Amino acid sequence: MVNHFCKTPLWEASRKLAAVAGGTEPAELVITHAKLVNVCTREILEDVSVAVAEGRVALVGDASHCIGEGTQVVDAEGKYLAPGFLDGHIHVESSMMGAGEYAKAVIPHGTTGIYMDPHEICNVLGLPGVQCLLDDAARTPLKTMLTTPSCVPAVPGFEDTGSHIGPEDVAETMDWDSCVGLGEMMNFPGILSSNEETHAITGNTLKAGKIVTGHYSLPETGKGLNAYIASGVRCCHESTRAEDALAKMRLGMYAMFREGSAWHDLKEVAKSITEHRVDSRFACLISDDTHPHTLLSQGHLDHIVRRAVQEGIDPVTAIQMVTINCAQCFQMDHELGSIAPGKCADMVLLNNLEELQVEKVWIDGDLAAENGAVIKEFAPYTYPEWATRSIHIRDTITPETFRIPAKPEKIGEDGTVEVRAIEVISARVGDYERHVKLPVQNGLLESDPSQDVLKTVVFERHHNTGKKGFGFVKGFGIRCGAMASTVSHDAHNLLVIGTNDEDMALAANTLIQCGGGMCAVQNGKVLGLVPLPIAGLMGDKPMEEMAKIVADLEEAWKVIGCSMPSPFMTMALIPLACLPELRLTDRGLVDCTRFCFTEIEV
Repeated sequence: MVNHFCKTPLWEASRKLAAVAGGTEPAELVITHAKLVNVCTREILEDVSVAVAEGRVALVGDASHCIGEGTQVVDAEGKYLAPGFLDGHIHVESSMMGAGEYAKAVIPHGTTGIYMDPHEICNVLGLPGVQCLLDDAARTPLKTMLTTPSCVPAVPGFEDTGSHIGPEDVAETMDWDSCVGLGEMMNFPGILSSNEETHAITGNTLKAGKIVTGHYSLPETGKGLNAYIASGVRCCHESTRAEDALAKMRLGMYAMFREGSAWHDLKEVAKSITEHRVDSRFACLISDDTHPHTLLSQGHLDHIVRRAVQEGIDPVTAIQMVTINCAQCFQMDHELGSIAPGKCADMVLLNNLEELQVEKVWIDGDLAAENGAVIKEFAPYTYPEWATRSIHIRDTITPETFRIPAKPEKIGEDGTVEVRAIEVISARVGDYERHVKLPVQNGLLESDPSQDVLKTVVFERHHNTGKKGFGFVKGFGIRCGAMASTVSHDAHNLLVIGTNDEDMALAANTLIQCGGGMCAVQNGKVLGLVPLPIAGLMGDKPMEEMAKIVADLEEAWKVIGCSMPSPFMTMALIPLACLPELRLTDRGLVDCTRFCFTEIEV
């Protein structure tokens, strides 16, 4: 794959690199006395120097002959020098920041490149929204590789989005310099059923010689998984069990081990390596979704590498999983992912392999971050006005909007109706379909906090259609209050959950007034609010400010009774109809095991 992400193409730098390595021209940068984390051979090499020119590595070894009068020399003082970290699957929008602020947050943690799937903003604003995100990222040194959103909508026919991406759109983006492949193919039912349009989307990617990334969330590892991989899908980040990840690796698929703000899959999937004597070359570490307070308090890929080590993975192996393995997955290891002659000089200086604290970060041989902060401020970027006016709800929302009449024929002798409820699972992406008996009150179905069952409504917010879907959710532990969010994957319609209609109406209208975001209310008072005016997904404030208001929102959730980690992220998956078992979209309840609509009443 052609690399458009280094400051000097290899064909332009080759003469200079050879001259520097040979000692006839001086290097621009030489790092001396490093312990090199050699991900090519999975070993530590003592007292190594690295010479850099034209943004690329010219020599690894004894670089004394590469030092000239103008060479910058950095003494690593026996610390560990590793390749820059690569995140193989990330939705920047989930950081609730624009791409520039996101880059400022992750570069100091050793991240030098990301494989971004911006299907969140694409579902709201289409490809023009994707281009805004790319323009925002372009002002930073972070290598932002695009994987074109493949599923807009995620599961056609089950939800309403702000845009639609078809095979022709995918083919167009394959010519973009920023594009390296296709974003997660969530429509695995379309792949398995040999749907013509779905295979045209993956086909246009394969025809361009680029990578199809996957999303296979079924616990099935036989004929379905084989069919999915055979269609050309190269990787998948949806493993939640060790046997899922192991089966994928055995079939030559890159298994991406996820550890984000809410999805803590690493503890289980790491066992595919630690409890089996297998080669780890097909394993990567990724974040998928990370909130600003997580980035600020814990880090990015450095944190995930530390977590991998805590789960028993060898530190050098874990570093391979965020460097060369990821680069090989995207067929870019000839340029990225290792410290070797000719490769881009993306490097991270670590204090040791126990704490794995990042001290310095170089991107293309330029110092990009030191001691937890970026070196230079980035040029400003302002999102266009049309990107900040994305809430279009036809009808005025009042408490009466949330009423759910009980069907008389469904009322039992005990005065209850048995309903389907979506039971969420803390720190996991899956859910369960539960059947719960709710008492009928004045002819209506109401929330029942005593059973931890909350009324849930999804409003279409893109085209003023007036559509709304009703359901019930279980598992949040809310005793009194309501929550609302325009971050509701993947269509990002307005999602409202609550114990009473008055608080639900207040939560919904609060977000409509501020242009989108997330909020928690109780007894007529807004306890926490995160305004996200950019497509209803991202804020326009620096990371520290975003982290503070997101942390305040998490505290508000605790006040109303919820203690799960990043509950708003768990909430955001309630409408995602490509995940089992039961989901709610603006069109209604979706049975995600049979892929059909179903009724609230059992």
